Amino acid sequence: MERMWTKEHRERQKAFEGRRYPTDLTDEEWQRIRPILPQPAKRGRKPKVNLREILNAIRYLARTGCGWRMLPHGFGPWQTVYWWFRRFVRRLLFQTLHDVALMLDRERSGREARPTAGVIDSQSVKAPSALGGGGYDAAKKVKGRKRHIAVDTDGRLLMVNLSTADIQDAQDAEQIIKAVRQRWPWLKHLFADGAYDRGRLMSQATYRDFVIEIVRKLSDQQGFQPLPRRWVVEQTFGWMMRWRRLVRDYEVRCDVSEAMIGVAMSSLMLRRIAHP
Repeated sequence: MERMWTKEHRERQKAFEGRRYPTDLTDEEWQRIRPILPQPAKRGRKPKVNLREILNAIRYLARTGCGWRMLPHGFGPWQTVYWWFRRFVRRLLFQTLHDVALMLDRERSGREARPTAGVIDSQSVKAPSALGGGGYDAAKKVKGRKRHIAVDTDGRLLMVNLSTADIQDAQDAEQIIKAVRQRWPWLKHLFADGAYDRGRLMSQATYRDFVIEIVRKLSDQQGFQPLPRRWVVEQTFGWMMRWRRLVRDYEVRCDVSEAMIGVAMSSLMLRRIAHP
């Protein structure tokens, strides 16, 4: 059956084609994000910078993987873009934007806005600029940082915590369950693989009213095979790898690295709710 293009479809397609870069905010996305941005001061000189262009530049950098000094001149001076990026990081703007968009996307898909179950896992990536050089993950043979994440049962990112690559999964998962209780207090059930089956972690989870269910590999499993509940976290890592800035961790500071992940995942959630 051929797809019937309506007037709404044609207007949306025209809006997408009119952008300079695929990462630019559409008008619908801008209208949704605008109320969350810092408002100009009532006193003093009004800023001349266009915050929409600043966000376009940050999204372009995260998607293409270029350096700050290599931003196209159309975005303005890279120093200005970087100054605003650091200000957004201090204000936790990308985290706030992502969490709001996540709950709206859950409601759009017919789910409760408040997640009650999730999946935890980790990913080791090279981090050539990390302070102290990072650590060495002997299992993955990677020197750098480890991303410990928690996602909901559809793969939406709930929490991320960065550490050196030599930290064991179960050890850092204790930090995840402490932080996720404050950010997502409704979360009660977590799925994980066998690396998280440790007595201390289970005790911490029970103390904080969590249930961690271990999903083990099949007895006759050979190679990769999607397992119930666990496969969605691999999907999330796949979404992150589409953003070239995240393929390797180029950031010196962990908070900047977490912000780059927030830029990528908030862009995905914003695109979903603005253009369902």
